[in-house]
Amino acid sequence: MPTIYQPTMQNGGNQEQEAQSTQSDGRTYEQLKRECLQNKKLFCDPDFPATESSLFYSQKPPIPFEWKRPGEFQKEPKFIVGGATRTDICQGDLGDCWLLAAIASLTLNEKTLTRVVPPDQSFDVDYAGIFHFQFWQHNEWVDVIIDDRLPTFRNRLVFVHSAEMNEFWSALLEKAYAKLNGSYEALKGGSTLEAMEDFTGGVGEMYETKNAPANLFQIIDKALKRGSMLGCSIDITSSAESEAQTASGLVKGHAYSITGLEEVNYRGRKVKLIRVRNPWGQVEWNGPWSDNSSEWKMIDAQERKRLTQVSLDDGEFWMEFEDFKANYDKIEICNLTADSLDDDTPHKWEVTVFNGSWIRGSTAGGCRNYIDTFWTNPQFKVSLLEKDDDHDQSTFIIALLQKNRRKLRKLGQDLQTVGFAIYEASKHEDHLTKDFFRYNPSKARSNTYINLRELSQRFRLPPGDYIVVPTTFEPHKEADFLLRIFSEKKTESLEMGNTISADLPEPPPPPSMKQETEEEKGLKRLFQQISGQKMAISARDLQNVLDGVLSRRKEIKYKGLPLHTCHSIIDLMDTNNTGQIEFPEFIVFWEKVKRWIGLFLMFDTDRSGTMSSYEMRLALKEAGMQLNNKIIQLIGLRFADEAYQITFDEYLACIVRLENMFRVFQALDKRQTGEISLNMAQFLALTMNA
Repeated sequence: MPTIYQPTMQNGGNQEQEAQSTQSDGRTYEQLKRECLQNKKLFCDPDFPATESSLFYSQKPPIPFEWKRPGEFQKEPKFIVGGATRTDICQGDLGDCWLLAAIASLTLNEKTLTRVVPPDQSFDVDYAGIFHFQFWQHNEWVDVIIDDRLPTFRNRLVFVHSAEMNEFWSALLEKAYAKLNGSYEALKGGSTLEAMEDFTGGVGEMYETKNAPANLFQIIDKALKRGSMLGCSIDITSSAESEAQTASGLVKGHAYSITGLEEVNYRGRKVKLIRVRNPWGQVEWNGPWSDNSSEWKMIDAQERKRLTQVSLDDGEFWMEFEDFKANYDKIEICNLTADSLDDDTPHKWEVTVFNGSWIRGSTAGGCRNYIDTFWTNPQFKVSLLEKDDDHDQSTFIIALLQKNRRKLRKLGQDLQTVGFAIYEASKHEDHLTKDFFRYNPSKARSNTYINLRELSQRFRLPPGDYIVVPTTFEPHKEADFLLRIFSEKKTESLEMGNTISADLPEPPPPPSMKQETEEEKGLKRLFQQISGQKMAISARDLQNVLDGVLSRRKEIKYKGLPLHTCHSIIDLMDTNNTGQIEFPEFIVFWEKVKRWIGLFLMFDTDRSGTMSSYEMRLALKEAGMQLNNKIIQLIGLRFADEAYQITFDEYLACIVRLENMFRVFQALDKRQTGEISLNMAQFLALTMNA
């Protein structure tokens, strides 16, 4: 009977969580501040020092920066002056307009702002040069602690600053976010939605203004009223257009915030207006309804006053909604819940969270264009158990997020191009194989493959079982990811390919003298030649025997087994604990080898003498061993070469080690609980890393 080890699943949500300190020594903001006050010293952050490495990773600073605390270049510095508002954010010399547009939106929701920017911080009471900010990262809240040394040039802040010269909350928030991502340079370029999600843990949706729903104005209005965060941008067709200013005063490839909507009476008709903010704090729309435009003179004075329309070049301006749609291309909305913005009914959403990885050689299979490896990608089963209240289908959202890609920029890595496909599930398979995807079309898929931090999309499908396959566009591209599944109704979700089981055949009895084949007689002569009359050999002698036999096989590429593999073979076959392998035991092992050779050749599809590491899951399953994604990834990293090929030598070493460990584990796990001091997955992981 096979032994099966099935892990339990965990669900996660966006419930309020205590933020975890990111300091390398594990100390909290309160502990560090108390220590600084007791020692009467200002905090200096060892994890994000005031050095060039915290600024840039690919270049020297273009100007001689000086790191200074606000009190060293500003009289009476304040954390917040008169409340944190969107006018407190003015962009400096860093290309992080996407972040600043998100910060401007953050100020519109006091509860969310208070979570990200804890208000009990000051340059006056108990000042110790230490501040902290909280961000959502990969389904948990983290507390990022910084000192208040900021990059300056000639006693002015180089990066983000407030219109109030003695206000510093926005500059310190930018520094905390730079620390979270590794450096200030890591913040260059990005999607406003990325920062919005880090401020809220919410789920993002994107709309194209040229292909938007007819009720787009109502969607934006509802988003603003719900406290959602909104941004917008104008597409560019080449890098030369980035940050280029149009004749109407708008900037291409630049992130803006949407901060308000209104309807006004103008010449006897209702006009829809939208308020937009440029994080530069200047450079505004100069068309209809801009500052000082003639349209404002034609509306009621009280209406004009209510909209606080003043002729300041503060980066914020009004536009008629139709002009907005004509000039802007994309709207990004981060919802604090997953409620649809075109539905008036609030819902309680369930969310399931999975962490996964694409590892080259094992689970980085690429998109459906690459059918030979597509099936090896991580797979997640979603069971939609109930239909929605108002129609016969089930609504759910898939959100696929790439982890830590900004931190990896200094290593030459950036966002992968990712997407996902959804298939109707097969009833009994644990991990769907190539033939399933070859003959079954997807039921739904992401609209595009794109190099965004998170790709999310809303779907409606009939109740039933579905498989979600997140992938990079090309195979062999590595990344860690977070998959979130939001559903209006009850669902059940689990990661496929997560069962560990072993169905190992009992070894056959040693053959009698009369049953010996010509092959066995030849093996016996070779064995006796090396062992002498005792007919038992050591690991090194076994190495010589196998080298002599396997090197003659033309259908496989054999270079020789390492000595430690021969020790593993003896551990597997030594039934009487002599530390050697006797000839009857060797013959039993040889029968195993012949079977393993047959399986190897079955998956050596191009007859190259090697096997693709992506086929290892199926080859091991044919040998009676079913492994989870983690172990398959470790095998790929341990045994595959740079071309993702596994030689017969490595295949044999792997399969011997696995069978050995399965038998050892089963012997120790006398009650078949799937656990000893380690569970099976941990036990095999240690084995593969050894």
